[in-house]
Amino acid sequence: MGLANLFGVEMWERFSFYGMQGILLIYLYYSADQGGLGISQATATSIVGAYGGLVYLATILGGWVADRVLGSERTLFYSAVLIMIGHIALSVLPGLTGVGVGLVCVAIGSGGLKANATSIVGDLYDETDKRRDAGFSLFYMGINIGALVGPLLTGLAQEKLGFHYGFGLAAIGMALGLIQYTIFRKNLGGIGKRPTDPLPAALRLRYGAAALVVLIALAVLIAAGVIHASNLANITVGVSIFAAICYFVVILASRQVDRIERRRVIAFIPLFIASVAFWSLFQQIFTVLTIYADKRMNRDIFGWTFPVSWVQSIEPVWVIALAPVFAAMWDKLGDRQPSTPIKFALGTAGMGVAFLLFLPLTGSGPNSVPVIAVIAILAVFAVSELLLSPVGLSLATKLAPKAFHTQMVALFFLSVALGTALSGSLAGYYDENNEFPYFLWLGVVAVAIGVVLTLIARPIRTLMGGVR
Repeated sequence: MGLANLFGVEMWERFSFYGMQGILLIYLYYSADQGGLGISQATATSIVGAYGGLVYLATILGGWVADRVLGSERTLFYSAVLIMIGHIALSVLPGLTGVGVGLVCVAIGSGGLKANATSIVGDLYDETDKRRDAGFSLFYMGINIGALVGPLLTGLAQEKLGFHYGFGLAAIGMALGLIQYTIFRKNLGGIGKRPTDPLPAALRLRYGAAALVVLIALAVLIAAGVIHASNLANITVGVSIFAAICYFVVILASRQVDRIERRRVIAFIPLFIASVAFWSLFQQIFTVLTIYADKRMNRDIFGWTFPVSWVQSIEPVWVIALAPVFAAMWDKLGDRQPSTPIKFALGTAGMGVAFLLFLPLTGSGPNSVPVIAVIAILAVFAVSELLLSPVGLSLATKLAPKAFHTQMVALFFLSVALGTALSGSLAGYYDENNEFPYFLWLGVVAVAIGVVLTLIARPIRTLMGGVR
């Protein structure tokens, strides 16, 4: 029952998250007469990339609050409340005010929820339990049910009623998830009730003052024009790189981490890099692929043009169909399944192949690319995702030092933050009139990273100390 509850709350959170994100980019760059804000396409992709990066960057804060202040279970609850408030802000507040308030609330809330839901799922299984990867794959299927339905419904609401009704529907979805979690939270059996490394009372004021200083510094930088919409993605990339380096240094230098745990953290570094490469391509579903659906893909079905956001529901269909297959396959193979480094290598290289598959489609006219071609390419996206993402979530809980339990999950999400922010930065180089170099070079680089990871898989496994 614990897994079912977490499955449900994550499904509704993803419904609201992807439902909102499905219409966010076009809301930003559509003209005012189309109901949008009329921001330039490059600035809009920067905002979306930065927002996506901040969601996963916020998992660090969510992990820290869980490990040191509230525990995973309460942090998850309050994060869900904050997400709902953010979607309400997007639906009722006008213009950039609603965008700013709404995206900040959703980003912080989603970061807290994602890190702690994943951590609690990991706690449902013993470290050596062979059902662990299968459990995470089923949990991941719940994520993708929400990711499938969200853009379908919010896209229809946006087309029929307007953008703010689409955002309001996302708020309703998160409210349903919060109600379900509240009713069944007792089934978690006390998991995550208390912080694993409580913050001493004497340090709370010091950390509170530090947080206030950071907020004031951000306000000053925004007021001075140093931080603005068009460079948000690049700033998020820089912050994510700095945070990742700091996090690895803090964990590796901690006296609470023993020799075996330290070697496992070192093993995680090349996998972290591969994860960044994977997500920098995969998350372009919300940047380049949204533009592709709007301007390059033929969305006409028997005379009816389906909403742009619906393209984001194609990939989750593949994941939902294939997740049980992967879960059964890993369970049946047991110790004979590929090691985690090999799965990461295949997933990263697979994303490169997916980008290379766009090459034969380049050079055609506006809104001429067949839907079936995009559906086939997104199947490769899905297979690559199932090889890396749920396995990465499971791996983070297995390699985590005891003192950094939830924060190690946040470190995995930090790789997603960096990759997602990069997806926004890279999207600025996409030109629908000259696509070939873009898809070619990103595809080649991802395949090369997968090959390198395959070559060093054995020493990585040695450092993992028995964890597969």
